[in-house]
Amino acid sequence: MKAVVVHEHGGFDQLQVEDRPKPEPGNGEVRVRLAAVGLNHLDVWVRRGVPGHTFPLPLIPGSDGAGVIDAVGDDVQTVKVGAEVIVLPGISCCECDACGAGNDQLCPEYGILGETRDGCCAEFVVVPAVNVVPKPERLSFPEAASFTLSYMTSWSMLQKAQILEGETVLVHGGASGVGSAAIQIAKLHKAEVIATASSAEKCAFAKKLGADHVIDYAKTDFVDEVRRIRGRAGVDIVFEHVGATTFDGSVKCLARGGRLVTCGATTGGNVQLSLHRLFFKNLSVIGSTMGSHADALMVIDLVGGGELQPVVDTVLPMSRVREGHEKLENRGVLGKIVLEPTARAILERPCSRSAARSPSSLSTRPKSATPSTWRW
Repeated sequence: MKAVVVHEHGGFDQLQVEDRPKPEPGNGEVRVRLAAVGLNHLDVWVRRGVPGHTFPLPLIPGSDGAGVIDAVGDDVQTVKVGAEVIVLPGISCCECDACGAGNDQLCPEYGILGETRDGCCAEFVVVPAVNVVPKPERLSFPEAASFTLSYMTSWSMLQKAQILEGETVLVHGGASGVGSAAIQIAKLHKAEVIATASSAEKCAFAKKLGADHVIDYAKTDFVDEVRRIRGRAGVDIVFEHVGATTFDGSVKCLARGGRLVTCGATTGGNVQLSLHRLFFKNLSVIGSTMGSHADALMVIDLVGGGELQPVVDTVLPMSRVREGHEKLENRGVLGKIVLEPTARAILERPCSRSAARSPSSLSTRPKSATPSTWRW
């Protein structure tokens, strides 16, 4: 099979498309013939490397994928060959106390496809049978491969921040994968959303997703703008994933009792935090990585029902993976870049940039709702 392989960390030239043996499913596993693979910033970090972190190179990147079940291993009776599926990116042991409590992202053996084991940037991938769910019929394969990692991350973050109806949420990077998801999820909870972005086009994109206010941080100090919008009240929640360049300002924007939740540090992870501000204002700083299996099922259910809308910017053949990484790293996209490892003939329908639904079309499903039962 053809696969993208990273042998050494570095530039775009480290993304090699090469022949690999087709993987065989073992006991309890399935093999998926991938029709589409979504790119995430995690793929950039895998390629470039992260100081102090070791990736198991050589590695096939790619955490999000969708395709058709091609083969099943022994003891797999819940999934049938030919089923159209979405691949879930988080893999755990399914046996420890954390997994039993529904906190599988805290499992000591937890890993992410494309980070701790070979991922989806290939014609085929083998995963545990519990890591595939039916693809909603309304979604094309590129759409189905474009959202799981970012949407489950954003859903988990806002649940940890205990978002409430009527609160105000500041979302950084509103045109990014996690940012665009956070805007929609916050509006689903009837929150007021202030989103930041780096250009007029991206601000318009965030506004279309449902943001009530947008701030072009390339032209205006976002702290001053938040104060103009909110006065001395501040915001209840800051959705952070930028890191060093925004962290201090984000804390300044918080209201008393406010919560900052973060899942990343694209501009650096070393920040300063005034403990006086933290305890005098009763603030909370919450870290979050990924989400649970239940979080993934929830967002797939919401996307399948049209209550959340993934946005695909560009679909490229897998052979142009370097171009996809360059677009992603230069932050020149609105929505997701998706790669096609196999011929377009396998896809349900062509896909171009998706139009986001307006806030009025989003359901007010309570956050305690559970996903519908999956039927194969």
